[in-house]
Amino acid sequence: MTLCGIGYDCHRLAAGRRLVLGGVEIPSEQGLEGHSDADVLVHALIDALLGAGGLGDIGEHFPDTDERWRDADSMGLLGEVLGLVRAAGLQVANVDCTVVIERPRLAPHRAAIRVALAGALGLPSERVSVKATTGEGIGFVGRGEGVAALAVASLHQPA
Repeated sequence: MTLCGIGYDCHRLAAGRRLVLGGVEIPSEQGLEGHSDADVLVHALIDALLGAGGLGDIGEHFPDTDERWRDADSMGLLGEVLGLVRAAGLQVANVDCTVVIERPRLAPHRAAIRVALAGALGLPSERVSVKATTGEGIGFVGRGEGVAALAVASLHQPA
């Protein structure tokens, strides 16, 4: 049996913040605003994993009203979610992620993001896909106001 989940997240860009995507800090004049480190890619991936396992959503497990999660490292949150997935008797089969960002270009950083996510998930890197696209000048992404990410995760029950 294969279980699939989808996740989506978006955050505003703001001066004075780090730009962290997939656990990798990207050089940028602006970073993402949020309660945690605002890693929009990991947040989308967390929701995809939780959704696939029928385990709720990121806001249920890590509410932004809880000070324990202020400035939290999203890769640490991902580790906690993997614990929930495994406790449910499930394993991650593969993930496919897309970041929608106008700038900076992610092409030079995609390999590092892929390796970081694969390591966190305990998967070979060929089972982790990281893609990027722009907003083509349209909407909040296209105007350079924020960044969005989508993720799909497949889970399976080990034999």
